[in-house]
Amino acid sequence: MTASLLLSTDEIPPKERGPLWCEWVWRHFGGLGSDLYGDSDFDGHLAASHAGDVILTRLEANRHRVLRTSEMARLSDAAYLKIVAPWQGSAEVTQRGRAAAVRAGGWTLYDTTLDYTVANPERSDHLIVMLPKDQIASPALPLGDLVARRIGGDSGISRVALETMRNTYLELPNMSEAAARGAGELLIQLVRLSLMELAGQSTAQTQREALKDRIHRHVAQNLRDPALSIDGMALALRCSKRLLHQAFEGDDDTLTGYIQHQRLAASIRDLIDPANAARSITDIALGAGFGNLSHFSRVFRAHTGGSPSEFRRQATLPR
Repeated sequence: MTASLLLSTDEIPPKERGPLWCEWVWRHFGGLGSDLYGDSDFDGHLAASHAGDVILTRLEANRHRVLRTSEMARLSDAAYLKIVAPWQGSAEVTQRGRAAAVRAGGWTLYDTTLDYTVANPERSDHLIVMLPKDQIASPALPLGDLVARRIGGDSGISRVALETMRNTYLELPNMSEAAARGAGELLIQLVRLSLMELAGQSTAQTQREALKDRIHRHVAQNLRDPALSIDGMALALRCSKRLLHQAFEGDDDTLTGYIQHQRLAASIRDLIDPANAARSITDIALGAGFGNLSHFSRVFRAHTGGSPSEFRRQATLPR
């Protein structure tokens, strides 16, 4: 077998690489908005193969983000559970009010039928695995509680799943179609077992994750309220501020940073939503919970490398 899709910016003029990459990502992954952090230099490579119903994609690229809004998800007929497993670099998946950051040795899962964002803040070499949702979902498996969680590949069934995903991708060119289909079915089984194990764990780590879930839900429900504060959150969740901060220890983000990133993500979704074309940037900033336009503009430029108006203009250009 050979790769079903090979895309590279190597032979593309530099000025055309970024826009073309965004178009490729949109088409291959069934409708995704892309943001290149405002960078003018970009290069990327994408190679995808099928193992039966499972799609495995190796993605090597400069830093970038992808975003799927609820509207994008509604317009797509495909229903996949999607895994990002870095070989190099890092990825942070945000979905259902949770965020999971992973590097080499870990993986995380997200649901393409819901809105999500994936941030890749450095040059990345990622394996992306797409599995049919209907072949994993079951009443006994609470997928809503399992997306956007770091799934460790250090030991146990999740390690077996990670190594099998990697090896399957690497060996697909040497497999017959029947063998590839069997490998895909094995991947689905290993991922299901990994999720069942994650769902059944009851440790201090999962208690910490449970508190983070409560925090994430509270932030999601009150994100657009400029009065959202850690003091108020501690009262609402009936725990100390110290516990709130401890829930984020070891993460790439602090609690304060998480709130800011969620507000930024909400503003980006609003900026690219055609339904908000008539709304001013000030209205979008305040609607996302930012206290004033100048603060929003500073935060936005720090994270994207450009102004909100430039981002909106680029995002609404015809594809």
